[in-house]
Amino acid sequence: MAKLKLDLHDIFNKGKDIDRALNEIMAEAVDKRIPIVEIIPGKGSGQLKKKVIRFLQQPHIKKMYHRIDKDRDNFGRLFVHFRH
Repeated sequence: MAKLKLDLHDIFNKGKDIDRALNEIMAEAVDKRIPIVEIIPGKGSGQLKKKVIRFLQQPHIKKMYHRIDKDRDNFGRLFVHFRH
């Protein structure tokens, strides 16, 4: 199954870069009909993961995907599922 992956470790402290990266990967998943995007905010304090979830909950983003799963085994990872 095709999957896109976005690791935010390198830009964890750059808000605009994070938003741009998230927007780009969401658009790519829709354009290429990729069913899953894996986003890795990392473990840290949890602030980046909260930021990613807030981003994904914006109405114009939320209508792009079907659901979000948190990885049971790895706190620092989210999966965004699409229905194309």
